[in-house]
Amino acid sequence: MRSSYGTAAIPPCQNKCFMSKIAYLFPGQGSQFAGMGKALAAEYPVARQTFEEAGQALGFALSTLCFEGPEDQLRLTENTQPAILATSIAAFRVLQSLDYQPPDYVAGHSLGEYSALVAAGCLAFTDAVRLVRNRGRYMQEAVPAGVGAMAALLKMPLEKLDAVLAEASQGEVVSAANLNSPDQVVIAGHAGAVNRAAELAKAAGAKRAILLPVSAPFHCALMKPAQDALAKDLYSTLFADLTVPLINNWQARETRLASEARDGLFQQVPNPVRWTDTVRYLAAQGVTRVIEVGPGAVLCGLVKNIDSTIATAKFGEPADIAKLTPPATA
Repeated sequence: MRSSYGTAAIPPCQNKCFMSKIAYLFPGQGSQFAGMGKALAAEYPVARQTFEEAGQALGFALSTLCFEGPEDQLRLTENTQPAILATSIAAFRVLQSLDYQPPDYVAGHSLGEYSALVAAGCLAFTDAVRLVRNRGRYMQEAVPAGVGAMAALLKMPLEKLDAVLAEASQGEVVSAANLNSPDQVVIAGHAGAVNRAAELAKAAGAKRAILLPVSAPFHCALMKPAQDALAKDLYSTLFADLTVPLINNWQARETRLASEARDGLFQQVPNPVRWTDTVRYLAAQGVTRVIEVGPGAVLCGLVKNIDSTIATAKFGEPADIAKLTPPATA
């Protein structure tokens, strides 16, 4: 069987009741790389059209930035966010064009929640591109360079995390930003407090504490100015009820209504991403397979660390199709 886009198609969805439940996961900031989406756009007209739509919405050639870089420009938050979203939706549309099994659930890590909402029919793609471009700029402007920081704590005893953060704060902001897996928590806040927390975490048993090369301290109280600025954009943008349930970042809760989706995007800005709870919720609903749709494979690694019984795969390059096996039938 061949698709209309000139490559061997993966098996189409048959009777869904005989298929295992599947979730599509969409990556966030940090998954970008120069060259992402280039092969998809070369192979599939629907992917190429997606990048063209994004460029028209923003008024510049986003495809050039994705396909060629330079890396320093791609790393700028206001560029990174629309670039990852466009690449993710290009990949999602390719899966649609190949009649691959549609998701029973969607979720996205931070920025990826916008991609998930586009996939769920809640947000128009061009609206989402403009929203995340502004979101990135607001986040960058919320905290002056050098004032904030983020750090990843690996194998941190979670029962000691609150005490470490409380001791490190000393009147400054430091809090959990990404609850990524049982073995990885990312913290964010004022640079001094984050550095103190990193040292205290190692003393409390964390295997490593790694300062991250980020341009702003995301998902903490220092992002309140970005949240306030983004509110105006969110509440002037049309949201629709979801065709596929989303598990949101803010609460790791199932979201189906337009109003809940909009509020979730508002609330996620200064609050932690509850990724561990999100994956556990999906597993509890009977999800046995996930596909990371977009650049990289960060989320696949986190899923395996949270629940090794869930099968993972990624789709961001044409070559990935060969690895997307059809689900087992009864």
